[in-house]
Amino acid sequence: MFRFPARLVGAAVALTLAAANPGFAQQLELKLMAPAAPGGGWDQTARSMQQALVAAGVARSVQVTNVPGAGGSVGIAQFVNGAKGDGNQMMVNGFVMVGALAMNKSPVTLEQVTPIARLTEEIQVIVVPANSPIKTAQDLAAALKADIAKVTFAGGSAGGVDHVMAALFAGAVGADAKKINYIPFSGGGESLAAILGGKVTAGISGLSEYEGQIKSGKLRAIGVTSEKRIAGSDIPTFKEQGIDLVIANWRSVVAPPGITPEQRKTLSDAVEKMVKSDAWKEILKQKGWEDAYLGGDAFADFLKKETARVTDVLKSVGLVKS
Repeated sequence: MFRFPARLVGAAVALTLAAANPGFAQQLELKLMAPAAPGGGWDQTARSMQQALVAAGVARSVQVTNVPGAGGSVGIAQFVNGAKGDGNQMMVNGFVMVGALAMNKSPVTLEQVTPIARLTEEIQVIVVPANSPIKTAQDLAAALKADIAKVTFAGGSAGGVDHVMAALFAGAVGADAKKINYIPFSGGGESLAAILGGKVTAGISGLSEYEGQIKSGKLRAIGVTSEKRIAGSDIPTFKEQGIDLVIANWRSVVAPPGITPEQRKTLSDAVEKMVKSDAWKEILKQKGWEDAYLGGDAFADFLKKETARVTDVLKSVGLVKS
């Protein structure tokens, strides 16, 4: 009786397993850039992806690197120029980068990357130190209208959702949005230290970044940017306090320019498997992030429209020249 060589049998078994379980063949070794300092939202997103991709069996390994500076402008320049055509690299980005690129008049734009997926959406919050005389959003509004130069906001990079939110808050309460005193920080840890140390009047960020300090009583939340009060939360919305301010911070992941359609599909499929995994769902629950998954051409279309929308908002408050 004829016997197949052992290596051919092994290859046949491997192919059969790969067909039955695409993940078997797609044990990726990925590099994931967080274009910000450790501690902030992009860094948390990248490291959460790292955890979920490996736990779900989608990737064998995921290496996270931090490249901070200028709201992601430094990171995207390095990514676009250094990772071109590399189907094993991705970069986390979001609302912050859209504004920063417009403000910095960056020669590198989001039109040059390959869109993969929007991942999350997060409600924003304004906090003050626990010993602050400011108790409500209306108290902060009164302080702004009395002397806007004396009210300092700490938040993420210039032109990001935190900066836009400070300007929109000022405009919504009748103050001059162009005169806001906003201090940008590249990492969440630095801004938190400034708030807790009383070096600024108020801090702006995603709710999850300050949730621990709010629950422990170190920070007081004076309002969130959701349309309606978050279930199970005692933090009032700005709308219910008479201030028309609704905004959400979205985060996404993109691939380098110059990858093939096959490489894009591999990365898109990997991210889709990740967002459907129990590991990712548990992370969303722990972080307080809302699942806002949007993939493929729908995300590419969203990215174009959101870039136009954010740029228009920044122009309207004087952060970007027309």
